[in-house]
Amino acid sequence: MRADAGTIAFEGTVLGAQRGRSIALIPETPEVYPLLTVAEHLAFVAALTKQPAGWEARADALLARLAMTPERDTLGSALSKGMRQKTLLAATVLGGAPVLLLDEPMIGLDPLGQRELRAILADLRAAGHAILVSTHMIENAAAMCDRMLVIDRGRLVASGTIDELRARRGDGSIEDVFLDVTQRPAADTLRP
Repeated sequence: MRADAGTIAFEGTVLGAQRGRSIALIPETPEVYPLLTVAEHLAFVAALTKQPAGWEARADALLARLAMTPERDTLGSALSKGMRQKTLLAATVLGGAPVLLLDEPMIGLDPLGQRELRAILADLRAAGHAILVSTHMIENAAAMCDRMLVIDRGRLVASGTIDELRARRGDGSIEDVFLDVTQRPAADTLRP
């Protein structure tokens, strides 16, 4: 897709200006190819992104880390939503894009999968990847993110580090900050 306006730059390079694997997306509704197995999905991504020799060992390690080794030969059509989400996560990490966009990545994951996703994102961040997570799970986002952007009805209404945003509310919860900046009443003000 071509941009309507603006540019995205990462480390001084305008993304999308060159061909290649600069941005990876995991959508809210994880769709996989129904007739490919989990292992075939990873092989497909490895071929598309021209992974160097040895990618298979990295793929196997990702599957083990995500507790998906038993599903490696399962067709996409037979995977649960959480397993489809994990398949896309493994493929995205294997692909090696420097910028990751994740839309509601925790939905469908069990608690262990959520914990491992947070750990993988922390590892990627430490390795220099830029990660943008879109979510309504505000407290979870606060635990994962360095910075937050609050977008309300398509408009940026607040941004900053978690501490900067909490300071706006006198060190209230990040959920309180969200409700304040989006001008939505808190649940306790809605009770009769």
